[in-house]
Amino acid sequence: MNEAITKPAATASIGVAHEFENLHELVAKARANLNQNAWDYIVGGTETETTLRRNRMALDEIAFRPRVLRDVSHVDASVEVFGRKLRLPVVLAPVGALESFDPGGAATVVRAAGGFGAAHMLSSVSDPGMEQVAQAGPGTLRIYQLYVRGDDAFVEDHVERAIASGNAAFCLTVDSAHYSRRERDLAKRHVTVGRARVARREFQMALEWRTVKLIKDKYKIPLILKGIATAEDAKIAIDHGVEWIYVSNHGGRQLDHGRGAMHVLPEIVGAAAGRAKVMIDGGFCRGTDVVKAIAAGADLVGIGRLQCWALAAAGEAGVIRMLELLEDEVRRCLGLVGVNSFAELDKSYLHAATPTNLPDVFSAFPLLSIEPYRY
Repeated sequence: MNEAITKPAATASIGVAHEFENLHELVAKARANLNQNAWDYIVGGTETETTLRRNRMALDEIAFRPRVLRDVSHVDASVEVFGRKLRLPVVLAPVGALESFDPGGAATVVRAAGGFGAAHMLSSVSDPGMEQVAQAGPGTLRIYQLYVRGDDAFVEDHVERAIASGNAAFCLTVDSAHYSRRERDLAKRHVTVGRARVARREFQMALEWRTVKLIKDKYKIPLILKGIATAEDAKIAIDHGVEWIYVSNHGGRQLDHGRGAMHVLPEIVGAAAGRAKVMIDGGFCRGTDVVKAIAAGADLVGIGRLQCWALAAAGEAGVIRMLELLEDEVRRCLGLVGVNSFAELDKSYLHAATPTNLPDVFSAFPLLSIEPYRY
């Protein structure tokens, strides 16, 4: 068995491991630690929150077709991306205002990602900034994500800084031309970080394929487009030389009544046809969720809300513990469906099914209703 997998460089302390033996315990502790505004920022979506619920519905509508009587005594959940080996096919997704959940913000998360062996994508609206995060996690596989708040020179400056800071790829978010109506906040008259940072948002509104071409023509760093939701746009991206298509609906926080991310994934994988890699986020909270995405053709899975819950629960140690628990769930799932690695997995291991739980941001954690976790 791979020693790098069985003996990680960083592990959660015995106390943290004992306190959090299940992922839902991190969620409960986060709720206890956060005020209502910070909590609503994590769990909420836009308007009716339909897209948020469809993310979970899309995952829960998939069942496994396990194979048996196979030697699965050497399960390895690692993958190789960007020329680097990761313990899981997981990237800690870009989340704005991580400093709302831990004073260290993105610096805390990047240390946890590197310590465990996962990738990290920094949001341009999360503190501290690009260079400080690079200093905090010099050995972490890092990616920088940008919201465009300026002209071509603004974009070029951020690409060049991302390259100088040692990022493995550069990401443009493309599903946020307009800031959505987050009604949980509007009802409380609460001004979030996103609503407060309105200056120069017109540049994001005006973002076009021209900027994608500009980046690809001038720079060699791999480019990711986050927020692709149709095969048509995936094909245009690939025609522009984009290396990674990031399937995302912003966790249900942008367009209301969108499709669940896993409903979108098959057409994106089909459109990519091996010409580009695919990553996805949107409601992924359990090891089984990760396995479903990779079996359906994704190469990396973004972890957003679960990352925030873990950070709010116990800081850096909480994020490491979350990744440990996720890895344990993934490895057990791989073994139980009959494979030793993600390379052996394909869509033949999946089957359409009827969900057993009503879709909700917490439907992956039904044991939250058990005392002492009730809130």
